Amino acid sequence: MWRLARAVAVHAPGGRLTVAAAAATAGPSGGLYERLAQSVPVHWAEDGLVALQAAAGLPWWAAIVCGAGLLRTAVTLPLAAHQSRLLAKLENLQPEIKKLAEHLRYEVSVRGKQLGWSEKVARFHFKKNLWRIITELYIRDNCHPFKATLLVWVQIPMWVCVSLALRNCSVGATDSGVQEQFSAGGALWFTDLTAPDSTWILPVALGLMNLLIVEIFASQKMEVSRFQKLATNFFRVVSVVMIPVAATVPSSMALYWLSSSFMGLSHNLLLRSPTFRRLCCIPRTKSDSDTPYRDILSALTT
Repeated sequence: MWRLARAVAVHAPGGRLTVAAAAATAGPSGGLYERLAQSVPVHWAEDGLVALQAAAGLPWWAAIVCGAGLLRTAVTLPLAAHQSRLLAKLENLQPEIKKLAEHLRYEVSVRGKQLGWSEKVARFHFKKNLWRIITELYIRDNCHPFKATLLVWVQIPMWVCVSLALRNCSVGATDSGVQEQFSAGGALWFTDLTAPDSTWILPVALGLMNLLIVEIFASQKMEVSRFQKLATNFFRVVSVVMIPVAATVPSSMALYWLSSSFMGLSHNLLLRSPTFRRLCCIPRTKSDSDTPYRDILSALTT
């Protein structure tokens, strides 16, 4: 079960992509999109973006980049550190669980012979008692795997709300006149934030960024489950699919997606640092490396 939680954690940076993509590309007349776009959290995101841009006095493209950085640093980085602590505890529990499972299997075997249990009944009692033991260990160490998914449940709604808020601002769905500012608030080749990036530079950069995130986590020197292998391949496909999706939405959204992914990659690399992990009180595990960045570079280049 801890491996399932790790798989969710590993691919969290890419897992948020498909949810907002459908809403972002849906027409404004769509019932679900309309309800989401006019929801209170999306309006809060719009107000927050306008307030940030006004307070900082930045051009809109810089305000979007800074907004993505602030959200990822203030909200998701602490949650990611908490998630890493939980996953480290879960990994460190595995030897104890394995030892207890072997002892329990022997006890069930002896008890089964005494009471004449069939193999099916013995297996039932083994699984029932093993689950009870594992649950007690989770409670003892306060590291239930479900808690490791908290980052996903916070990150996805936040990402969707900001994406829809940017779309509202880009298509003139707000009453603040922000659309006119967006039309001249870009930079370099994407001067109009209300229009898609016709050069495909932002979409392709987004796809490559997300593929890099997936490949870095796939390069970890640890045993992976079948679920994790399937998840890795799934998010590789999602990263590629997001390229044409990002090419059809306003540049403001594509810029936010790229900035958010870049910050996610930076934070995930930061959480590989042994020094930073100690600062965050993340327990050391057997799979930890003293040279994580050298290992990543070696894995990606071989």
